[in-house]
Amino acid sequence: MFMKLKPNKIIAACLFLLSASLLHAQDSTFTNSIGMKFIRIHPGSFIMGRFQPPYPIPPSDTEKAGTKSSEKGYSAEEYKLAEKLAKQDALPGFTVTINKPFFMAQFEVTQAQWKKVMGSNPSVFQGDKVSDHADDHPVDNVTWENIQQFLDKLNLMEKGRVYRLPTEFEWEYAARAGATGDIPWSQIRKAAQIGTRTTNTIGQKQPNVWGLYDMLGNVWEWVQDYYNEKIFADSIPAKTGKEHVLKGASFVGDVKNATYMTHAAGPGNGWDIGFRIVMEVKE
Repeated sequence: MFMKLKPNKIIAACLFLLSASLLHAQDSTFTNSIGMKFIRIHPGSFIMGRFQPPYPIPPSDTEKAGTKSSEKGYSAEEYKLAEKLAKQDALPGFTVTINKPFFMAQFEVTQAQWKKVMGSNPSVFQGDKVSDHADDHPVDNVTWENIQQFLDKLNLMEKGRVYRLPTEFEWEYAARAGATGDIPWSQIRKAAQIGTRTTNTIGQKQPNVWGLYDMLGNVWEWVQDYYNEKIFADSIPAKTGKEHVLKGASFVGDVKNATYMTHAAGPGNGWDIGFRIVMEVKE
């Protein structure tokens, strides 16, 4: 049975639904005073650090009988050893839960945005070293300490908001955007800014399903965490260390190293190092 509403109540109900829809849309994105665009990332869980090395091609019947053919792959003995080594290197991973929403920058911090906050530009790839407008390239050649100074100034400019680097868990959660395995090479070619001689204008490739661009390639991205001296992160992040973590690979990379699964340590080359930031959600 349907309840009949008077016209004025129908209009009020429609206005309420419209206002709620607009509020949700406004809450899902945000642009700050210097043009940084952010996307709200909702809480959730994912498996981090899971790794299964590929097994070799199984030996053929001929090879099982002891006759090895280099055209057919591995002998039975070689396959057994390779299988054993693959199992030794496999990692089950661990569950990471993001308990609070946060806003992740849709793009890497650009040279124009850095100059608005800091008044200078440390980037190597600017001016005649790039073929297009360098202001729209990510800022490069910045240290983790440089970024802390940038964040201090940005937080003063944008009073009432809290900006910071993402944690490694936040970064990978946002980069995966719900993906459970490693990213396929075909998708890397569509989404990652790799295989070029300089940095590139932000946002030229496909975003991930949550609308974030250049999570792989263009510049390595600093995160908050200390490096643990390993290829993969630990379930409990290191509280001290010599360097901080870089994620996502750079423009000089290729499909083999453009992945969100592993991490590196800064400062790396310098000229292919940049960052993106997080804005905390107001309680």
